Amino acid sequence: MEVSYSGEQEPTVEKLSAIWGENYPVVSVQKTGENQVVIKSAFVIDEQKQNAITQLGDQFGDLEQLRFETIGPVLSRELLIKTLTALALVSIIITLYVWYRFHELRYGVSAIFAMFHDSLILLGVFSLLGKYLGIEVDTLFVTGILTTLSFSVHDTIVVFDRIRELRPKFRRLPFRTVANTAVIETLSRSINNSVTIIIMLLALYLLGGNSIKNFALALLIGAITGTYSSPFIAVPFLFFWDSMASWIQKRKR
Repeated sequence: MEVSYSGEQEPTVEKLSAIWGENYPVVSVQKTGENQVVIKSAFVIDEQKQNAITQLGDQFGDLEQLRFETIGPVLSRELLIKTLTALALVSIIITLYVWYRFHELRYGVSAIFAMFHDSLILLGVFSLLGKYLGIEVDTLFVTGILTTLSFSVHDTIVVFDRIRELRPKFRRLPFRTVANTAVIETLSRSINNSVTIIIMLLALYLLGGNSIKNFALALLIGAITGTYSSPFIAVPFLFFWDSMASWIQKRKR
């Protein structure tokens, strides 16, 4: 519940817990502006909410309810299912597209492998932030994950495209040398592109509103992981695939 008040006293967890009662523990109180706070608590019934608003007005002056949102287990389960469905759908489509453009399945699988790395890092960071700082995920977080995946694949495809350009020119060189050359030649481009995005997202996180702060943080983490996953995850996995294919061919002979 986000409210604005006119009194001089500032709401605290202790004061609000006394108003809400023991059956509805208050989790946190975040200040979002001058005489304006967001109150997070356990699920409350409508009668208890109206009673709490009345008592808040008596204690902290004229009170105005700006918004009230409820997240129950059904909504959380639906958000989780939709997130996993979106990730699976995006992964399949991107794999097929990269496979079609590069005419080899290993490029699509390598790109998805780097994507999963980025999404797991992002999920892990927000899991820790949720446990220790009480940060909650919402639909904006899902948007942040999908944006991270697109950024990761975009950077990976640039490196893969350079590998594809170099292979016909240096047919006699081993694939490891060609891949290293492609990474070195695209590294400055990737860093310059990523730094400009990171600066913008950092400014958005530090100066933006409270409602988009977590979204900006998700994009910031995704931009950082997406930058290094292309040369350090996708390309080595591509080389590993090439080595395994060569080893299998030698075994068949």
